[in-house]
Amino acid sequence: MSHVVTPAPHVRDKETSGKIMREVLFALTPACVMGIYFFGVRALIIILTSVAACVLFEALYQKVTKQTLTVSDCSAALTGLLLAFNLPASAPFWMPVVGAFVAVIIAKQLFGGIGQNFVNPALSGRAFLMAAYTPQMASSFSEPLDGFKNFFTFDTVTSATPLINMAEEGFAPARADYINSLLGMTGGCIGEVCAAALIAGGVYLLVKKIISWHIPVTFLGVSFLFILVFGNNPAYHMINGGMILGAFFMATDYATSPVTVKGRLIFGAGCGILVGVIRLYGGYPEGVCYAILLMNLAVPLIDRYTRPRVYGVTHHKKKSEV
Repeated sequence: MSHVVTPAPHVRDKETSGKIMREVLFALTPACVMGIYFFGVRALIIILTSVAACVLFEALYQKVTKQTLTVSDCSAALTGLLLAFNLPASAPFWMPVVGAFVAVIIAKQLFGGIGQNFVNPALSGRAFLMAAYTPQMASSFSEPLDGFKNFFTFDTVTSATPLINMAEEGFAPARADYINSLLGMTGGCIGEVCAAALIAGGVYLLVKKIISWHIPVTFLGVSFLFILVFGNNPAYHMINGGMILGAFFMATDYATSPVTVKGRLIFGAGCGILVGVIRLYGGYPEGVCYAILLMNLAVPLIDRYTRPRVYGVTHHKKKSEV
């Protein structure tokens, strides 16, 4: 008798997987709309380019390797949307194509496709772009537009993000700064600036039981406490940068997060601590991307030591002979 051993997930239901991906896409719709509203046609083009590139790369790879096409499950489209959310609106239009190649081909398909990647594909693409094209990714964030008034303009006025201002100037945010961050009227990446829209999407996923509370709550809670103890303004950190986007939509990725409840709590806490360390003591004021990727690498170890005891198996301690 032959046995086939493959990585998790062992049960693959294309219909169920597609339904989950569509639910996550729906939950991201408010943040997508707000990103386009505040950053105009450039944001729309980057989003469409990123999604199209991810879908195309996945279809081409599966065609060349004679695999069954799976683009209809919306996994590649979700990867493209999340990758676009992690890009500034001022990024060159070729940049999401490069990021899509790294995310879909290198981080996902070369390791077996959906469910077998060991790191989050969208964040892998972002990390590569950050390392390869740092000026475009870290220092050229567009200021939000005045609604649809300048929607079709391709010219952008760049400014620092709230986190960069806090890191460099140590300013104390005013009440208006909190409101702007919640509504999206700040500089930043396309999909992370409107905290209110992301929170609404995250709550939707929790209510629909697409994700559980363990990772996002421990992620945000531990990060809040860490910054409170070692920093000075945890609430402002929560609603700026990629904290909400990462906690609800990327750290909870099924394939790259632990399978046990205890493991998810450890994973979320680890992400929270790493974000706090990078933001407060690192040279880069963000940190969410690298925190999640580092914890992705620790998932096999976390699963190993948090898995429940197999039913019917007992362990006997050997008594030392006198």
